[in-house]
Amino acid sequence: MSNEPPIPNADPRYFGLTADGWARVLAPLLVGLLALGAWEWAVRANDVPSYILPGPVEVWNTLLRDWHTLSVSLGITLQITFAALLVAAVLGLLLAVLFAQSRVVELSLFPYAVILQVTPIVAIAPLIIIWVNDVRIALLICAWIVAFFPILSNTTIGLNSADHNLLDLFRLYGATRWQVLTRLRLPTAMPFFLAGLKISGGLALIGAIVAEFVAGTGGSASGLAYRILEAGYQLQIPRMFAALLLVSATGIAIFLVMTLISHLALRSWHESAMTREKG
Repeated sequence: MSNEPPIPNADPRYFGLTADGWARVLAPLLVGLLALGAWEWAVRANDVPSYILPGPVEVWNTLLRDWHTLSVSLGITLQITFAALLVAAVLGLLLAVLFAQSRVVELSLFPYAVILQVTPIVAIAPLIIIWVNDVRIALLICAWIVAFFPILSNTTIGLNSADHNLLDLFRLYGATRWQVLTRLRLPTAMPFFLAGLKISGGLALIGAIVAEFVAGTGGSASGLAYRILEAGYQLQIPRMFAALLLVSATGIAIFLVMTLISHLALRSWHESAMTREKG
């Protein structure tokens, strides 16, 4: 009789193939396929012209046909999105650390962050584009404004959520402020920071798209928003839907990537990401 440990690959749960896991994947997939089928049937049955409402098959064919142009525009939009997200993450984290170190600084500056958040980006984007000579930088600033606040707010809450008993213990042992920050406050704030990053990923994409709409930049260096406007002006509605499909798929992909990053970063030590066997 062999004393070797069981091979984890033999257990289907090793791959996440549980009934609940399959339900999470198949249920929304089935609903989506039924909705697309009903959409295609309604368009064909009522002979709806494509310049009013194209069917999913025509949208997909248009996406394949215009993939080169749309993919280039998607790349430009993604550059702005990820650059804005990176700047928002760095500045949001640094400002949150500063707020955690000084209550006076937090009370003085946090209201302005709130004002920046609640001001509609559509209202201030034209001013930013006028003030900044470089259109790319102006678009980056607009996307950053939208993505910045969730990271700042969540991380600030996380840094202030450190256990007070542990804070007292650190002080009892003479820990410096740097040691308290790096060994207690930042680990406590990590799940909050990652949650804010997950939210800001989609907001950065929305900010980039809205800024491109306002800027209306054309030419070879145009993002997806301009392609949507261009298709609308030319009544190329299938192409507009194809561009919208790319925007939606990109937003979903960003959310899934941020969720994966959060899971990988927290799965070994935080309750929110650890998996437990059901009794």
